Order: sequence, then structure tokens, then C-alpha cells
Amino acid sequence: QVQLVESGGGLVQAGGSLRLSCAASGRTSSTYAMGWFRQAPGKEREFVAAISGSGVFKYYADNVKGRFTISRDNAKNTVYLQMNSLKPEDTAVYFCAVNKYLPPAGTYEYSYWGQGTQVTVSS
Repeated sequence: QVQLVESGGGLVQAGGSLRLSCAASGRTSSTYAMGWFRQAPGKEREFVAAISGSGVFKYYADNVKGRFTISRDNAKNTVYLQMNSLKPEDTAVYFCAVNKYLPPAGTYEYSYWGQGTQVTVSS
């Protein structure tokens, strides 16, 4: 199994920034794809960003493109989500996920999911 632990969430004012981290352990690999998703109360889970094992391919949801950046440190089995220019509509629980291959853009085909970390953006 693969275990994922998210960190870095918190409360920030609109226009501010946060950096989320997701550390993978267990039967994982530096070649695995990793992604970020979020879910706000009363809403469906939403794709945010994903990155291939090599880091060559990156996908972003249209409503975060240009504001969020996904990156990874394969030596640490960790993926990051740098979130800038945060908006109140970014408020959600953010989940990290891992898969052996990079799923199609915007899909949810991941094998392992983390517990989630709360991000709250005040207006």
C-alpha cells in the first residue's frame, strides 16, 4: 500500500498564498504520477492539478491555471502545490493522490488518496 500525508493547509486572506505538501511512503515509486484534488461542502470533488512521474507532463484545471503550480521532489517522494492569488472559491479540503501512470487530464483514476488538508480563504 501507499500512504499519503498532506500538510500546509490553513487560513489565508484573499490574494494570499499557501504551499501544500504531500509525502508518499510505502510501496511507492518516483515514477508514479501524483495529483491534487479538492472538495468544498456541498460540491463534487474537483480536479486541480497533476504531474507525471518524470515531471514532463503537467495538467491544471482551467480555474487554477496561472495561479497554482504543481511540482515534485522524487528524492523525497513528495509533491507540492504552490497556490498564489487565492480566492474565496478556492476554499476546500485538498486531497493528494497517487497512481502508477498519469491518468487523462481532469479525471479521477488514482489508486491511493490522502486524508486531506483544509484550505480556507477569507474575503
